[in-house]
Parts: sequence; structure tokens; C-alpha cells
Amino acid sequence: MVFDFLKGEFIDVISWLDDTCDTMVWRFERRGQAIKYGAKLTVREGQAAVFVHEGQLADVFGPGLYMLETNNMPIMTTLQHWDHGFNSPFKSEVYFVNTTRFNDFKWGTKNPIMCRDPEFGPVRLRAFGTYSMRVSDPGVFLKEIVGTDGEFTADEISNQIRNTIVQEMSRVLAGSGIPVLDMAANTGDLAKLIATAIAPKIAEYGLTLPEFYIENISLPEEVEKVLDKRTSMGVAGDLNKYMQFNAAEAMAQPGNGMGAMMGAGMAAGMGLGMGQTMAGPWGAAPAAAAPAAPPPPPPAAKAWHVAENGATKGPFGEGDLAAMVQSGALTRATMVWAAGMEGWKPAAETELSRLFAMVPPPPPPGV
Repeated sequence: MVFDFLKGEFIDVISWLDDTCDTMVWRFERRGQAIKYGAKLTVREGQAAVFVHEGQLADVFGPGLYMLETNNMPIMTTLQHWDHGFNSPFKSEVYFVNTTRFNDFKWGTKNPIMCRDPEFGPVRLRAFGTYSMRVSDPGVFLKEIVGTDGEFTADEISNQIRNTIVQEMSRVLAGSGIPVLDMAANTGDLAKLIATAIAPKIAEYGLTLPEFYIENISLPEEVEKVLDKRTSMGVAGDLNKYMQFNAAEAMAQPGNGMGAMMGAGMAAGMGLGMGQTMAGPWGAAPAAAAPAAPPPPPPAAKAWHVAENGATKGPFGEGDLAAMVQSGALTRATMVWAAGMEGWKPAAETELSRLFAMVPPPPPPGV
């Protein structure tokens, strides 16, 4: 912070250079000196200068360079009954007010907000977010909030604003009628409702909230766990599968030994038992046992064709071919073919070779 003095008895230049990031109001240090008539007042962009004379709020100056004279200090002139010939030094307090935006202030609910949800019934909600603030009326802000504080920071008002936000948040959430599961999709609209609701109260402090955000609305941790279980059950499909799913999860946990596996098996059994019990007199009637599926039909017998004297005979079943083997009509060298074969082959080189197992081969020549 920089301020300029005239080294003599009177102050000739009044200005403020802010080298902080959180100072909202700073009182110009007169150190007992009087302000010279015609002194220069420099108010930079993002600042306002407020004169307080003998405890009364006087003139407020926006950005610009001023010569402190009666023509631009009407309230001070009225308070002091100065005439146009006034040229004497005067003693007043000068407060510089930072009118820029102060960002990234956090708010949150210390205690849960009780709401009535159409699906879950009474629920407790928590919420948190951020906001920014700005001085909109330097005179009101100085009179209502700062008082005679020589250096006022943003942290000194943030608690009061947070309390106002939480109060309106409780009212808006409780009366919104929005289901808990849909609130995440409506945080923007809820934020607008709350910002509009608290605007009149914040204006009484000479402030505005240019930005207000709801970052999250959450249920208590124990309720979220139950909701997660309910979601898992919906994914599993039914109670029996849900219990089996839990059992599989327990078995997959690292460090679980045989006891955990036995517990998982018991849980699966309990799930099956609960599923059967719940289908009793208070639930749906148990479904009749499904009839056993009939055995599949036997595969179709392969049909064989036999080549004899340049002609094709058949088709024959294996029973017919066995009789032909016994009668000698089908020999190992007889060419045969069936569906799925690449071409004609001797019977002994196909699966029909088993039919010749009980038939002796032809006698050797010369015997």
C-alpha cells in the first residue's frame, strides 16, 4: 500500500495502491494532518473513495482525478456549511474501497438439510460450492459492514455471506420438490434460484454476488452405500443373483481365506433360500418345476454308396454293409463313398474297416 503525504502540515495528495489480493477497504492515514483545500485525490479503476466527516458519511468518488473543492464535494459542503469562499484545510477520514471482483470463495452446509424425496421419503442432504462477490455500493458497505475498521479484508465478511447462502439453500432445497437423483442435473437452475433469493439480503450489505455455483449435492455416506447396493441389485437382476454376486465379490477380495469362501457359499445359499421364501404367501406363487428336456435325437445314420462293375449301388446303411461283408459282396478293396468324403476310397481305408475285423483276410496265393 502506498500513500503520499505533503511533508508539511497539510496533505496535498491522496491515493492508494493496493498490493494485496484480499483488502476490500483501506483507510488513508492522515496521522493527524489536515487535508489541504484543493488537494488532489486519485481514484483508480476498481476503486472508490468515501469521505467520512465527523462520523458522518459524506461524498463518494468513483475512478478519476479530483481537486477537492466545494464544487465537487456537495455533501461535505452541506455538512460544514461551507460557502463559496471556503479555502481552509479540513479534517476528514478517507476510505478507499476495492470494487473489483473477489473470486473463489467457498461455501458449504455444516449440518445436513432435511428434505422430503418423492421416492426415498425423508432424506438428509449436504451441498457445497463457490461464489464471487463485489462491492456494489461503497457507502452502504462502509456504513453497514466496515465501520471504523482501518483495513477490512474479504475474509471478514465471507462467513456472514456463507451463513446467508446456507440459510437460503436449506429453504430452496426443501421446497424444490426435485428428486434427489435428479438434483445433479438441476444444479444450474437451483443456483439461480438461490442467487436470486439472497440478492436482496446481500444488497443490504452493499454487495452483489456476480457468480454463484453449486458444485455438489450429496446424500449421507451410509445412505449412498445403501443406494449403491440397490443399484447393484438392479444390475444383478434378482435376489438370488444378487447374493451370488456378493458371494463372488467376497471370494475375489485379497487376503480372504477358506473362511471367507465358506461365508460366501453360505451367503449364496441364503440368497437362494430367501428367494424361495419371498415367493411364498406374501409374494408371487412359486413357479412350477420346468419339465426335463427330452434327450436329443440320435444322429442320422450315414448312407454309403458302393462302386461295382463301373456302376454305383446304394445308398446302404451300415447294417446292410455288414451283411454284404459276411456274404463276400463287400470286400476290403471295394470302393465306397459317403457324404463328407473327398472321393471314393477302399472300404478298408474308411470307418467301415471295423466291419472286416471278424472276417479273415483272403488266403495267400498258392495255398
